[in-house]
Amino acid sequence: MLRHAKAAQIAGLLDRERPLTDRGERDAERAGDEIRAAGFTPEVVLCSPAMRTRRTAELAFPDAEISYERDIYEAYSDELLDLVRRCDPGLGTVVLCGHNPGVHELALGLAGGDYVFRPGAFAAIRVEPPWAELSPGAGRLVTRWDPKEG
Repeated sequence: MLRHAKAAQIAGLLDRERPLTDRGERDAERAGDEIRAAGFTPEVVLCSPAMRTRRTAELAFPDAEISYERDIYEAYSDELLDLVRRCDPGLGTVVLCGHNPGVHELALGLAGGDYVFRPGAFAAIRVEPPWAELSPGAGRLVTRWDPKEG
């Protein structure tokens, strides 16, 4: 689970069109570096179509297949879980790049924990069941990263 990096607040700009700040761009690249350093290489990135999530995914995973999923924008955690359940059963590593509170709530629902999920943060969660059978509590938090802590 990767939350989009820090986005700009620009008066009059639609929420979906908000770009990353300079810090957000740096944090997105760092998140990708940290994910690779932890040994993860995404086979697919499920990404919200909002500008800030698209740019986060592009910077974090420049060589990955990115699938833009309109249902991620403003989704609740149960809707995100349904999206992950539809992943190809042959995929091993999937990244969901989206927005709070849904992404954070899904991470906590799958693996528990007590942590904040600031912009640019990620949680790597290992799950054993096939994607289609994924349920709350089925995961284990492997590692997490927060740009303000790391």
